[in-house]
Amino acid sequence: MKNILTFIIILMAFNVIAQSANIEAQLFNLPDVSFKKIKTPEGFGAAYELKIRQPIDHTAPEKGHFYQRAYLTHKGFDRPTIICTEGYQRPANRMYELTELLSANQIDVEHRYFGESIPENADYEYLNLEQATADLHHINQLFRQIYDGKWISTGISKGGQTTIYYRYFYPNDVDVSVPYVAPMNMALEEKRIYEFLDTVGTKECRQKIYDIQKRILTNHEESLSKLAWYGKGAGLEFSYLTEAEAFEYAILEYPFSFWQWGHDCAEIPAKNAPLDEILIHFLGISGMDFFADKSMTDYASHYWQAGDQMGYYSYRTDDFKGLLKALPMKPNPTAIFMPEEGEAMNFDGKLPTKVKQWVDLNGDNMLYINGDSDTWSSTAVRPSGKTNAVFFFMPGTDHRKARIKNMTEASKAKLVKTLSEWLGEEF
Repeated sequence: MKNILTFIIILMAFNVIAQSANIEAQLFNLPDVSFKKIKTPEGFGAAYELKIRQPIDHTAPEKGHFYQRAYLTHKGFDRPTIICTEGYQRPANRMYELTELLSANQIDVEHRYFGESIPENADYEYLNLEQATADLHHINQLFRQIYDGKWISTGISKGGQTTIYYRYFYPNDVDVSVPYVAPMNMALEEKRIYEFLDTVGTKECRQKIYDIQKRILTNHEESLSKLAWYGKGAGLEFSYLTEAEAFEYAILEYPFSFWQWGHDCAEIPAKNAPLDEILIHFLGISGMDFFADKSMTDYASHYWQAGDQMGYYSYRTDDFKGLLKALPMKPNPTAIFMPEEGEAMNFDGKLPTKVKQWVDLNGDNMLYINGDSDTWSSTAVRPSGKTNAVFFFMPGTDHRKARIKNMTEASKAKLVKTLSEWLGEEF
């Protein structure tokens, strides 16, 4: 028996080595792709960090190129392939639950103009959804030379938005699309978010949230002084916004973040609690760091896309008249902070309107996963009844927890059954 087990282990080891050698031979033959081996996740054959040569402008390749970072995790040449349309930087390989569920290959793609995927002398003119999805299409066409089975696209939050737009621009690239917690914003000031914040949870909880905002603003000078000291200790710098502006934006952001990240109403301090206790609670939900210079730099490309094509949200100020000192002349200030202060936002709503119409009429084989207590669920795609798309709005679930692993057994079974039917394979 011992000899049989030893033989099986040796056979498995040889299989892993053979898979690795085989996939590397295939990668060497791909144009525009360089790679280096990285740690292989358990249960997979090999993994690589990729650098993929992309045109800065897919309509005019002569304008130059940049290298887009991605990660390949290889399962098998006969397995489906998942392309992860991430919306932000990807500093390391990350395995998606869908990859594990489908026993699939995975290509995790860093979005252009994020992380290491930035051209020299980057011009934001070329940071748009047409170019970003063309990047994904190029990767799809390259790797179909290796993986010719079923393809699935997926992404989370901004990555989920990219999944939807990718399917719109290249409907034949993938067989199934699975966007997680993906908003489909139709305006720079999404008023559906106001409606959500007015109705989510209980009236008592919404009142407690407002009481915290008002208590901090009523003690404006003392609160700002204490938070400024915290900012100094944390090494925060403020040049895009002043400390006072960052403080007030963070107060306005508080309800949005509270519901987005699934905080507990029972943990909100009483409105007459000591101010220090209230500020500690506040910092755990909507701190000033989100409005400091580092965040402005880290999210610059994100804000550009929001102001140019993807839409976003604003902050209502009517309930705080006389309490806002730094933002008194900005009714409903935007949550978008363009890379260059004062730079125009060119959003006209035409693209999201066309995409929304398309998914409502033509968006078959799309599976949407959302949490119904997540602020971003307010602008999520909803069933039109005109496609076979399947929607999961998970009750009492936030932006972070709206995942397959947290579904009820009935919902999980429905999801697996749907994917099996669409992909023609039992999972």
